[in-house]
Amino acid sequence: MPTLFIIFGLRFYFYADEHLPIHVHIENGDGRAKINIEPIEVVYNKGIKPQDIKKAMKIVETYQNEIIIKWNEFHGE
Repeated sequence: MPTLFIIFGLRFYFYADEHLPIHVHIENGDGRAKINIEPIEVVYNKGIKPQDIKKAMKIVETYQNEIIIKWNEFHGE
């Protein structure tokens, strides 16, 4: 489960056996969520506060290209 980064207490990571579409999992002390990368959208949110989801969406938007590169490196695409 590689961690991509931790920003504002939000951990962004992949699972080893992921599937398309490209997405990241996010967790903090409140819960967890999943965000698709193209298009950027919340797939599910289980407990993360709305303001933290908003931050996560902005972070994904900022690092979208890096996330795609890391996904392809890790998953052999």
